[in-house]
Amino acid sequence: QVQLVESGGGLVQAGGSLRLSCAASGRTFSRYLMGWFRQAPGKERNFVAAITWSGTSTYYADSVKGRFTISRDNAKNTVYLQMNSLKSEDTAVYYCAATHSGTYYSTEEYDYWGQGTQVTVSS
Repeated sequence: QVQLVESGGGLVQAGGSLRLSCAASGRTFSRYLMGWFRQAPGKERNFVAAITWSGTSTYYADSVKGRFTISRDNAKNTVYLQMNSLKSEDTAVYYCAATHSGTYYSTEEYDYWGQGTQVTVSS
């Protein structure tokens, strides 16, 4: 069992930066692939970024490549999402999630979800 709690969201101007954190409980955190997803009002929840258990491989949605960076610290049971050059279209609730599956981009493959943190980018 893994419990996830996101933090770090807020209101930022376009072009600014935020760093999201996702703190996990459970001794097996390091065995999970971790992902970030986001959901804008009235839209589906979409993949943003993912990182393998070792941290050696990362994956990004095309819309955030070059602007967002995912990382993890297994000693702290925490995964991060550094978001730079934010745009108004990045406004959404951001969720972190954990999976044993290698299919990192599908919401259906994730076993555990956090409650989400709101990111609002003003233009």
